Amino acid sequence: MPHTPNDWLAEIVEAYSDAYESIPFGIFVGQKIKEKDLFHMTPQICLKFRGIKRTKENVNKATEAMLVSYAATEDKTKDLFINPHIAFGFGYLASHYGMGLLTEDKVSEIMEYLEEHQFELQKVIETRIRKKDV
Repeated sequence: MPHTPNDWLAEIVEAYSDAYESIPFGIFVGQKIKEKDLFHMTPQICLKFRGIKRTKENVNKATEAMLVSYAATEDKTKDLFINPHIAFGFGYLASHYGMGLLTEDKVSEIMEYLEEHQFELQKVIETRIRKKDV
């Protein structure tokens, strides 16, 4: 697992890129997936990146933590979650919290870092996505 907030930023870029690759496949399940929807995938991506089995129990723990955390903080974030990269990062970290891999304090520390570096996060994600699209 990453050790510093900057390491987490780099991993979130990788995780976001992984989720982004699923967008074209939404049509096969009758869904039009947009970037703003990628945060819904964060529990599954968390389990994948940590090598945790995707049992019903694990998926439910990660998903519940992500959704509850999102709902609890959405009003307090002043439209921060409009940014799909920040929303994804939050969901990814909250999923780790739900699995007992991060403390609430650590999630807060990393989120503060992501907020302070959100333009860097966006730039790195967009550069990575463009490279994959070529």
